[in-house]
Amino acid sequence: MNDVVVMILAGGQGERLSILSRQRAKPAVPFAGKYRIIDFALSNCVNSGLFDIAVLTQYRPHSLNEHIGHGRPWDLDRERNGGVVILQPYLGRSHSGWYRGTADAVYHNLFYITRRPYTDVLILAGDHVYAMDYRPMIAFHRQHDADVTLAVQPVPWEEASRFGIMLVDDEDRVIQFEEKPAKPKSNLASMGIYLFKRDVLVDLFSLHGPDVPEFIDFGQDVIPFLIPTGKVFAYRFEGYWQDVGTIQSYWEANMALLEDLPKLNLYDPNWRIHTRSEERPPAKIMDGSVVSRSLISNGCIIIRARVEHSVLSPGVIVHEGAVVRDSIVMTDTVIGPGAVVDRCILDKSVQVGAGSYLGYGDDFTPNWLEPTRLYSGITLVGRKAVIPPGIVVGRNVLIGPDVNESDFPSREIPSGETINPLATVVWS
Repeated sequence: MNDVVVMILAGGQGERLSILSRQRAKPAVPFAGKYRIIDFALSNCVNSGLFDIAVLTQYRPHSLNEHIGHGRPWDLDRERNGGVVILQPYLGRSHSGWYRGTADAVYHNLFYITRRPYTDVLILAGDHVYAMDYRPMIAFHRQHDADVTLAVQPVPWEEASRFGIMLVDDEDRVIQFEEKPAKPKSNLASMGIYLFKRDVLVDLFSLHGPDVPEFIDFGQDVIPFLIPTGKVFAYRFEGYWQDVGTIQSYWEANMALLEDLPKLNLYDPNWRIHTRSEERPPAKIMDGSVVSRSLISNGCIIIRARVEHSVLSPGVIVHEGAVVRDSIVMTDTVIGPGAVVDRCILDKSVQVGAGSYLGYGDDFTPNWLEPTRLYSGITLVGRKAVIPPGIVVGRNVLIGPDVNESDFPSREIPSGETINPLATVVWS
């Protein structure tokens, strides 16, 4: 596959993930305990035999750049025949400035796809969780002599307005495409995976005229423009794929991994998901602990506590008598003695005080600041927050990063409240 170059779009802000992506790029958000979301696109590439990869970053790229580094965990630290490079916006005389959209990001980096005689350009979203062999899609694309092929999958009708939705004919040729329609005509959704003939893509950006739009976004501008005159096909992917772009979908995708036979198999030896791992000791579960249906990462210590239906990232410590239930707990967070964490997402290095209760009660009042993001009972705690001992926090509560005891106005925080969400520290 040396004639295919991959461009991974990893520069989005991801506002729907609230404080999880406020100071880090969405592809850098931790997932499934030990991974980052970007790991899935990178691993799919190398497992598919694609080793010539550019990652296009923009928003808060620090942790993403550090995570990818030279690409060694993915066998991408190569001097010849591929490798991974990180491309960021730059200032100059041409093709410079901030990326305004997905297509504009590729346009700024045309030099990368024209430096070698590639046949096709595979463009991926860096913020989706899935396991996919791209080789059958490449074969389909070439068999149909397509100008561009879109990977597609049906989604629930109630979710269709979140995606690019298309209509296709009997041969799966795309005849209509609409980005995030208010009233979808179909539930066949774009997966954010585009395979272009290299020359078609390059020529597209050289077009000018009154009938030629400004190509800023692939879904809004490029695909609708190509449908009337080009050959645009839909490749149906039947495997697991999930857009984890909302707090609810992110939580559900993590919880789905706890099923006996999850749709996303992280244990498949023939399709490994690679990541940059820290050197930490094995997880330790002390006598008297109860751990059920959970993912426990390396370096975790469970000290005579209960962990039920939860995902723990590396280095999490759960002290004696504590209960963690239906929750995602990220790296180096400490749950104090006797504390309860119920249906929560705790970012890195949170300190939960002894005897405190996060996610208390049956009041599901939506969060007043982010009612469309926190409404199903999930309480969200930002990085390095310090939760005072003995405090009771309801559901759909948003606690910002770096809060401390003085930020809490009382010992009881009712459901739907918000504590200091505007901290601006940069974190990984």
